[in-house]
Amino acid sequence: MAQFINEKEATVTEAIDGLLQASGGELARLDGYPHIRVVVRADWDKSKVALVSGGGSGHEPAHAGFVGKGMLTAAVCGDVFASPSVDAVLAGILAVTGPAGCLLIVKNYTGDRLNFGLAAERARAFGLKVNMVIVDDDIALPDLPQPRGVAGTLFVHKIAGALAESGEPLDKITSAAERVIAGTSTIGMSLDTCTVPGSPKENRIGAGKAELGLGIHGEAGVQQIAYQNARQAVAAVTEKLAKVMKSKPHVVLLNNLGGASVLEMSILANDLTQSDIGKNLKLIVGPASLMTSLDMRGFSVSVYAYSAEDQALLAAPCSPSAWPGCKAIKPVSVVELPDGLRPIQPIPSQHKDTAAFLTKCCQVLISAEADLNALDAKSGDGDTGSTLAGAARALIDALDRMPLADHTQLFRAIGQELSQTMGGSSGVLLAIFFTAAGDAASSGLGMIASLKEGLARMQKIGGAQIGDRTMVDALKPALDELEAKGLADAAVAARSGAAHTATITKAKAGRASYISAEQLDGHVDPGAEAVARLFEQLAT
Repeated sequence: MAQFINEKEATVTEAIDGLLQASGGELARLDGYPHIRVVVRADWDKSKVALVSGGGSGHEPAHAGFVGKGMLTAAVCGDVFASPSVDAVLAGILAVTGPAGCLLIVKNYTGDRLNFGLAAERARAFGLKVNMVIVDDDIALPDLPQPRGVAGTLFVHKIAGALAESGEPLDKITSAAERVIAGTSTIGMSLDTCTVPGSPKENRIGAGKAELGLGIHGEAGVQQIAYQNARQAVAAVTEKLAKVMKSKPHVVLLNNLGGASVLEMSILANDLTQSDIGKNLKLIVGPASLMTSLDMRGFSVSVYAYSAEDQALLAAPCSPSAWPGCKAIKPVSVVELPDGLRPIQPIPSQHKDTAAFLTKCCQVLISAEADLNALDAKSGDGDTGSTLAGAARALIDALDRMPLADHTQLFRAIGQELSQTMGGSSGVLLAIFFTAAGDAASSGLGMIASLKEGLARMQKIGGAQIGDRTMVDALKPALDELEAKGLADAAVAARSGAAHTATITKAKAGRASYISAEQLDGHVDPGAEAVARLFEQLAT
């Protein structure tokens, strides 16, 4: 997979320099590039306890992104997924440690333990006070004698950082860090492996599978499970966490492993608060990318049973922008609609044949969802099928409260329902179509004539005409034939109009108007295809 990098060997150094130049002067690096890659606070005066962390790169924003007032004093950066050298760690310690001493916060990987540990010994030989704590929060393998250090490390950075900023001594900060480590548990899940710069991607996670308990360096997880949806993924993760959690208030850190979208992470946050452990989750950090694994399409959940003092330290201000803050989890707050915007519900009435007809129309659109999405992906954003199917499902659910026996009010009610449930411009246009048809029917026009008036209003407001490559190319000829000859001819006209859109290489309305002729040529407009399928099914 292509990546936005230059030379593989320069990936880490260029990334660090990019971070520094975007920091507004708050960060600096030690000399000795490229062998010594240490990011430090530019304002540091050695008057307080220094916090030094680090490890392999590829976990951004960790660790350099958390250097700043209230968190780390320095971060030592190795190559991608590789521990920094002893000399680099020692350079970081010597650069930031004063009389108050230094605490090394190290994740539990052999290379990090050895290199940071030896650097600490050498620093002590210089007469410096240096303590070291090992983070081992991963619970993927409960019987493992050396659990890995993963995203729970951020709790240690924040709580120890707040104590250091307030001027607390090294021993107290060390004890607090050890307490946080002992109480923190983390487990992750991913739908795909990560892509290491310059290396082939490992495709060990099969289609329809998710890997539970994998590491932040792309290490294989404890098991692969069948993947259904976000709720099931969260349930699998929280089942593991529930076994080690106490019945106390917990802070949860929801970490994006690098490749999940913001939309997905928000869904996971919702499912997490509704999960079996949700009642014990009172504070949340994220959802955000905090300790990633390059572009891994996954997430991790870290929990810690905090004290009142911890809560204050988690909420203490700090300068690194990568820290998203720690906030209380609150129920969804709902504000009433302003006066005049709450829709007036029509008086329901029953009509068996009308209900059956509308249901059939909706089922046609629901069954076409995947095909229409695939078609839209060639000329738009791939959601036409889902948009129409979602509106169709909502309409079926609303049939019991529809005025089915009064076609004038029914048109208006459908327009109102679509305006509330159907997204995008298509929802607005179809709401205009049915609302205008209802207005026309109230003036005495018949059903087909009313629908044609609705189409005319929709065209006037939306601006689409025949030949502009929209649903109008199928809908207008269909309604003309429906009025003149009947449903069978209307279906033929709709199909002919839809097929013609495949020859139109310059759209004048809709998202397709932004697409090149080469991408449009030979592909039917999805809106026109939906109209054609609807009329064809009704004709049978």
